[in-house]
Amino acid sequence: MKIKKGFTIIESLVAISILIAAVVGATTAVQSGISSYIFSKDQIIAFYLAQEGFEQIRNIRDENRLNNRNWLAGIAENSGDPCYFGSACTVDPIASSAASRCTSGPGNCPVLKQDATLGFFGYNAAWPATIFKREITLTSINSDEVAVTVTVNWAKGGSSRQFKARENLLNW
Repeated sequence: MKIKKGFTIIESLVAISILIAAVVGATTAVQSGISSYIFSKDQIIAFYLAQEGFEQIRNIRDENRLNNRNWLAGIAENSGDPCYFGSACTVDPIASSAASRCTSGPGNCPVLKQDATLGFFGYNAAWPATIFKREITLTSINSDEVAVTVTVNWAKGGSSRQFKARENLLNW
């Protein structure tokens, strides 16, 4: 009489458990990598949106200088300007201007929109909305210097994120 040798049920269950643990571990690692990639991509976009905000304010200042206007004209020269001290505003690089004061103060700026073809960000009503909001605030340091703070907010997957940068702008 020959005895058949093979795996017992317990050995089979242990092997299946090890296989399942390996598959779940690999899936979790891939999911974590994709999540990190998406967060990094959004953070890089927020960085560039903040940089664009600084550049637009700087550009308006430089155009004012070239046209012999007050260096803060159209930005924060008087209380009617969009970025007057203590209020938040938006900039629209497509329109090349400080676009508007955010309604109801800081934290209530409109969502940026993006041109699907060229990738430009702005406030064109025909473009689809993004997850990003950008607001710019100016703080007077003295008559020849202001602090420009650009805050980019976005939310994804139930969590809110923020990128904030500050730069001083001089009257030259």
